[in-house]
Parts: sequence; structure tokens; C-alpha cells
Amino acid sequence: MQYDNDTQLSLNLWGQSALTSHLQIEKLSIPDAEIIFYPNYFTEEESDEILQRLFIEVNWRQDKIKCYGKEIDLPRLTAWYGDTGKSYTYSNIAMNPIPWTPVLLFIKDRVEETAQISFNSVLINLYRNGKDSISWHSDDEPELGKYPIIYSVSFGGERKLKFRHKFNKILDKLELNLTNGSLLIMKDKTQEYWQHQIPKTSKPVMPRINLTFRVIK
Repeated sequence: MQYDNDTQLSLNLWGQSALTSHLQIEKLSIPDAEIIFYPNYFTEEESDEILQRLFIEVNWRQDKIKCYGKEIDLPRLTAWYGDTGKSYTYSNIAMNPIPWTPVLLFIKDRVEETAQISFNSVLINLYRNGKDSISWHSDDEPELGKYPIIYSVSFGGERKLKFRHKFNKILDKLELNLTNGSLLIMKDKTQEYWQHQIPKTSKPVMPRINLTFRVIK
């Protein structure tokens, strides 16, 4: 669904005013990785409105995966948006890009101010409740190149993101609370040496939408 001019009005009024020097920045001190976290990259007002617009606008899909020979629903809803021809495959799921929408371009423009690069695609995940999750993985598909740059934005309910080193089992796991309107940056050798996951939780949690902006080679 595309927004008409009236529904875009408040987004346009926001402009770029929220991207100021008062943003909190946390750089995680872990080996073999470069991970930076902005817990309040978008304002609360922006985040709440963006969340509602994404619910309505995104063309969600329910993919399936094979587990022990059985086909089961992926424990979240997904969508893939991007430039023409920038397809993506993960877990044997092929995704062809849907054209950018106004709200996605708004988020993309804001993120690119910090990244200083142009992203050509975004994977969107909807975690409807605590039963939705994503298992241990690295974003290291061939389409992303040798050292992928991932800019991950979260809107909605707070969820825990866990990291573990692929090879050094002595290192402790790392936990990070992904807050509403936060931006997580993973680059350099992060995907080569680390895995991450959003585990299930029995605690009541609000729905969360996550967007991971990428450059498909």
C-alpha cells in the first residue's frame, strides 16, 4: 500500500531534526568485530508513528522452512524491499525486491546520513510476540560481499539480541536490549567471527519491527 499525500504529512514535517549531536552512542568492546549502538536514533514520536505505518504499508509474507524433514512456518513475518534486481537468498528462501515505499525511504535516508553509504535493499522482520524469534546466524550470504555492512533499526517492543563468537568458546555471550527507535551497526569482520539471535521469551512483549539495511553486490 502506498501512502497518499495526507498520510505522508507528518513524516515530511519531521525532516531530519532528530539527527543531532545529543544521540547516545555505545561502541561494544569485543574482539573480531565492530559493533556500534544508538539506543535513541529515532525519537519516541517518530518511532511510534513509523511502527504504525510499517504495519499497514509493508507487504508481509509468511515463509516456511524445513526442520527435521518437516515444513514449518518461519517464526516471524518478513518482507524484502530494494532496488530493481537486488534479490536475496537465505535459509533456502529466495526473496525478490518490492519497490521502496515513502516510509522506507524516510528511514533509509536518515540511516544513510550516519552510514555515508547508499543501501540498495532492506530485510524487514515482524516479531508479533515473544514466540517469534530468529535463531543463531550470521549475515554472511555471498550477495553481501566479504565484509558486510549491516545497519539494523528497531521499532516497537524491546527484545534481547544475543551475540556469540563462532570459534572462541571461552568468550562470554553478549546481550543487548534493542530499544524502540534504536540503530545497531555491524561491520568489518563481525559477520565472519560472530553469530547473533533474537531468542523466544515467555515475558509479555509488544510487537517489534526490525529493518536491516544492506548492500547487495
